[in-house]
Amino acid sequence: MKRKTDPRLRNAAKSFLTAVGALGALFLLYVGGVLAFGAWTTYFPPDQAPAEAVRKGGTASLADSTLSFMIWNIGYAGLGAEVEFFYEHSSLVSSGRTIRAEKDISQAYFREIEQFIAAQKVDFFLLQEIDRPSRRSYSTDQVAALANRLPGFAADFFVNYQVRWVPVPLLEPWHAYGQVSSGLATYSRVQPTSSVRYQLPGQFAWPSRMFMLDRCIGVSRFSLANGKDLVVVNVHNEAYDQGGKIKRQQLAFLRQLLEKEYAKGNYIVAGGDWNQSPPFFKPESLQPAFTRFSEQIPLDPDFMPPTWRWVYDPGHPTNRSIKEPYQKGETEVALIDFFSDLPKYSRAPC
Repeated sequence: MKRKTDPRLRNAAKSFLTAVGALGALFLLYVGGVLAFGAWTTYFPPDQAPAEAVRKGGTASLADSTLSFMIWNIGYAGLGAEVEFFYEHSSLVSSGRTIRAEKDISQAYFREIEQFIAAQKVDFFLLQEIDRPSRRSYSTDQVAALANRLPGFAADFFVNYQVRWVPVPLLEPWHAYGQVSSGLATYSRVQPTSSVRYQLPGQFAWPSRMFMLDRCIGVSRFSLANGKDLVVVNVHNEAYDQGGKIKRQQLAFLRQLLEKEYAKGNYIVAGGDWNQSPPFFKPESLQPAFTRFSEQIPLDPDFMPPTWRWVYDPGHPTNRSIKEPYQKGETEVALIDFFSDLPKYSRAPC
């Protein structure tokens, strides 16, 4: 005898399936909309373009024979000790981790960054992850704000992250990372004769590439009395690069540019966030019980000829894992911010 199904159960199942189907359709529509908007608004940087001159410098020529440099990835004043960044775990959900620092924390950090930089007696500041008005830094124009704290300095900006809407975490559109405008900034006590943004090679697969950084280097040139140039290169290489394929392309490009300037006999200083340790550096020297993470992989010793010099303090880390809030002695640290120069030409200490 055939058993009859309760009509109420049948209707409930049908309603459930209809609801699931509707939610699935809405999700697909949302994802399709995100991809369409990303494709429509994608930033396509030129291979080479002048930097954005935020302010001209007050001095026309280099008068000193000894120059000082400072590098700092300021992390848009949003990656402080309390941050446990969601993207290190998942691009789909935040699971309660940090998407952007709270406004009061972000602004407090930036005030301290301003005060610290303004107090330094330095000729050149090479900064990375510095924001123009962006959602993650609460629409603060950090580039202009720091220019105002450095009177008389030239300020040049090299955009490397220009996205109208970053949709991660994908399953939390109400928390989305949102609009970003960010990059590198070089502040110099002397007005450069030219300041140029060079696009670095290498791309992520579609569709990720629409929402990722367009990595670049900022090359500022200063005339010297001996007819040569001082070439200052602001560096920020790829970070989220499984296998290092993109890093290798970017380093090959950078080497070619530096060797070209070397052949001209120019003075060269390259510095910034390389997202790798310098050649010959032993990451375990910072933490005997370290476990390797990508930023700790040293550059190949053959990246540049042996005549080049790598300048850093081996006893002080410059980076930490943001998979969890910072705890001294427990959180992984690395040294990935440093200078490279050529002693034959770059006689000034860094």
